[in-house]
Amino acid sequence: MMRITRRARRGATVGVAIGSIALLTLTACGTTSGETAATGDAATELGETEGQVSILAWPGYVEDGSNDPAVDWVTPFEEETGCEVTSKTYGTSDEAVNLMKTGDYDVVAASGDATLRLIAGGEVQPVNTDLIPNYEGIYDFLKEKEWNSVDGQSYGVPHGYGANLLMYNTEVFPEAPTSWDVVFDKAAENSGKVTAYDSPIYIADAAVYLMHHQPELGIENPYALDEEQFQAAVDLLKEQRQHIGEYWSDYLKEIQAFETGDSVVGTTWQVIQNVLAGSGATTEVTLPEEGATGWSDTWMIASDAANVNCAYEWLNYIASPEANAQATEYFGEAPSNQEACEFRSEGSCEAFHAGDEEYASQIWYWTTPIAECVDGRTDVECVDYAQWTAAWQEIKG
Repeated sequence: MMRITRRARRGATVGVAIGSIALLTLTACGTTSGETAATGDAATELGETEGQVSILAWPGYVEDGSNDPAVDWVTPFEEETGCEVTSKTYGTSDEAVNLMKTGDYDVVAASGDATLRLIAGGEVQPVNTDLIPNYEGIYDFLKEKEWNSVDGQSYGVPHGYGANLLMYNTEVFPEAPTSWDVVFDKAAENSGKVTAYDSPIYIADAAVYLMHHQPELGIENPYALDEEQFQAAVDLLKEQRQHIGEYWSDYLKEIQAFETGDSVVGTTWQVIQNVLAGSGATTEVTLPEEGATGWSDTWMIASDAANVNCAYEWLNYIASPEANAQATEYFGEAPSNQEACEFRSEGSCEAFHAGDEEYASQIWYWTTPIAECVDGRTDVECVDYAQWTAAWQEIKG
């Protein structure tokens, strides 16, 4: 239950207005002895460790045994590197971005709805992955993506990932649904018992559906929507609204709704299904044929980090098979290191489809929508997240 509680806190992260962002073009010219800071350059070599590192992260990502004596991957890091860890947790991506502006933290664990804001705002620096030996062990399908790199320059190390899945009541759906149409075009069949994720980022879920069912719209990326594409997604969600029994962001409410039968179909996370399965609920999850949205978190280094060498040590350590296994299993997500499953409990990696590249290729990971279209188009302006937020309030009414 601890894991899902931590995921639930993070569930509210994407419901914040961020305004329009223009990506900065940051280059990696190189410096020495771990110096980076204001120049926006990646380190070319590392020096002596500073003896401490300050980390900002989601709850459950930096455990030192104080919450649970049996859960501690920080102490081994401190003993191995001599870098004493101080950490602070945050509850939303908006909070994380604001805290990073204080300059008090060397490292941050950021989700895809925050990473581009941090890069565009100059709050984080490009990283030299050659200085991170364990980076080699990260799954290739998580590297150099639009939420963790710019123009081929990496801005961090992938941590854990997961998909937003379709949950269904097996008594209502004896056969697993194969399409998201059960919550969109066919939602009327279970009107009042359909549930959806309560966040502006859910507009991307509608866009994923439209990519397959209205190809004439030309949607190539659900986070890069021009005015016409965006309006089509909003209209679809307005139509869906009359059939929604409850929008959820609190995992307890979704669990309860599926246990009581108030909800019979809708968006969920694998870890929530794991809890329901443990209680004997008649639910299952599936990844529909259209694919799904999801998340992939990234460890990043502050542009003005006071302890760059220890920061690099942390990025390397947390990407190791052992540490990555501990942290991602505790949180409830798939690991990013190819060998991490050797150190996780039996069945846990299978539950999260860890390392399944075909499965992962069907996931559109959360990415901040900005005016500069992240699908590469330059002949149109895309709808930014501030407008997504305004539209979401209109959709819900």
